[in-house]
Amino acid sequence: MGAVLKKTKSPKAKPAAMIVESYLRVSSDKVRGKSGSRMLASTKIIQQVQGGLPVQELEALRNSLDMPMEKLASKLGISNATLHRRKAQGRLGPAESDRVVRLARLIGKAATVLGGIEAARQWLKAPQFGLGGAVPLDYAETEIGAREVENLLGRIEYGVYS
Repeated sequence: MGAVLKKTKSPKAKPAAMIVESYLRVSSDKVRGKSGSRMLASTKIIQQVQGGLPVQELEALRNSLDMPMEKLASKLGISNATLHRRKAQGRLGPAESDRVVRLARLIGKAATVLGGIEAARQWLKAPQFGLGGAVPLDYAETEIGAREVENLLGRIEYGVYS
């Protein structure tokens, strides 16, 4: 008789609850009028960020932004050498993880306000009058800039866009 093969997870398998996807899922649920009950608890996210997110989170963010990895890494302040090291290790550092969550939060908010992921991508990559002509993804390279982008999205959401 033949041997029974045991099905095992490949090392590249996605974790069950990815943070980047949870921000997008919550945003799409809000667009559909559902509650945001799927969002991971803040303390859990903080613990995961402090321990370093799996590299798959970076890939999920890349997919959601539809952006080349090298360009995304640059926006996150990750050099090519560090990117290759992180891929080999399978885990991002805490500071890099925090920046990944920052952009995931922004794309989720933009998708909610603008009505979908494609509109969010376009908006985040284009110069915005409300940011003095700056591109939101460029602004979001710092926490203070990301907060300004969130504030602008809030003004758009409530019709106070100037």
